[in-house]
Amino acid sequence: MLRSVIGSPFAVGGTWRRPGFPACRHTRWGPETTLREPRSSCRRHLHRRGARAGKVGPGEPGSLVGVLFVDPPEAAVRMDISESDPVASRAAREIPGVAPDLVTGFAEVLATVSRTRGPIGEDHLRSRAEAGARAARQGVPMSEVIDLHLRVTRLAWSQLPGVREASSAGQVRLCGEAVLRAQDAAVMAVAEGYQSAQRWSVRQEEAFRREFVDDLLDGRNLGDLAERAERFGVRLAGSTVVTAVRADLPLVDGGDVVRAVVSALHVRPLYRDVLVTTKNGLLVCVAPGTTRGVVEEFVHRVGAAMPAHVGWSAGIGDRQAGPGGVVRSFEQARAALDIAERLGLPGRTHRAGDLLVYQVLSRDSAALADLISVVLLPLRTVRGGPGPLVDTLAAYFAAGQVTAACARQLNVGVRTVTYRLSRVRDLTGYSVDDPAQALSLHIAVLGVKLLGWPTGDMSGFPPSLPESGNHRPPDSA
Repeated sequence: MLRSVIGSPFAVGGTWRRPGFPACRHTRWGPETTLREPRSSCRRHLHRRGARAGKVGPGEPGSLVGVLFVDPPEAAVRMDISESDPVASRAAREIPGVAPDLVTGFAEVLATVSRTRGPIGEDHLRSRAEAGARAARQGVPMSEVIDLHLRVTRLAWSQLPGVREASSAGQVRLCGEAVLRAQDAAVMAVAEGYQSAQRWSVRQEEAFRREFVDDLLDGRNLGDLAERAERFGVRLAGSTVVTAVRADLPLVDGGDVVRAVVSALHVRPLYRDVLVTTKNGLLVCVAPGTTRGVVEEFVHRVGAAMPAHVGWSAGIGDRQAGPGGVVRSFEQARAALDIAERLGLPGRTHRAGDLLVYQVLSRDSAALADLISVVLLPLRTVRGGPGPLVDTLAAYFAAGQVTAACARQLNVGVRTVTYRLSRVRDLTGYSVDDPAQALSLHIAVLGVKLLGWPTGDMSGFPPSLPESGNHRPPDSA
């Protein structure tokens, strides 16, 4: 369709003629052509005049040719929006790397809304949500997907049937409000679909990571463990060291303490190969054995992230090689935590290598139980139970067999400590003054704690160590 800023409209078919002038061979129009009478009888003449005047060239929809405005017919508008959808292609070309299929059909939805001025349909909203989910899977940023939809609205606005058919400014305003409402609803559906796809992807990644951590720390599926470890930045070809932290509060993935430790470690490139996870309430760090200072840095970050009123301790396994070495180092770290808790060892960190003698004792629980039966069972006859005497022995050996230091630790007098030690000698026949007998007493007292034997009731004791993980560390400095 052609429109001029001057003259009166009339419709002709075939060759265009101006009344009173012969037909010009340069200008031929179709039967649907309507125009307003120009000041020249030839389109080519008009183009030349427009070119001399510095106006835009012909052939583009909506461009100025002389004093004529050239608009595409309605059939072309309907085809552009619904069939070939060049609006989506033009919008996608403005954003490099974004496929036009993410907005396919959106211009047609806007065309329908511009005429009906009603809300966008549920089917179209689901289509927009699916487009958002598809964009998330393709790795397209959400901002670019939303920008793509906004560009489609801008490019399609002048071609919308409701805009072209509007006969007044009020109708254009109503059409614009309906189109903007549809655009808002579509963008919200795109964002919801995008976020849902991201949440599903995160949950799936967490499930894969949880499965990998369980297999790694339990020693399952060792065949493909090294290949799966690369996905999470863990290298199992060399040696690894496992550190386990137990606290009074539960340590879970996504908790404040875990997130703070992970963020503090991974900000340094040297520690990006470190895996920090949780297992049965423990905070676990799997680090390369060749990286210096990683264990100390991990323990330091845990102390900084842990609340001041929460008691915690860390067990450090020995450096082990291969995927199976992770399991062995983890078991050593857990055993160090259990031994330190039962013996009440001071300090926050406990290395498995420093506690080997206690591990040797705990491995042969039957022999240890026999030793306790021979050495300490006679203490059952004491009024009030054997607890005070066993505690005095433990404090005496912990103080380096210094009576005054033992008394300060127990908050009793020195003569009280001396009296209790003499009572032990009278009842058991073992004296702390004899080195060999003192060793037997010391091992027996340690065995009571290692086996979890309650000193208040020595009528029986468990034949093996209790399950690790049911204990909590002492709040020691």
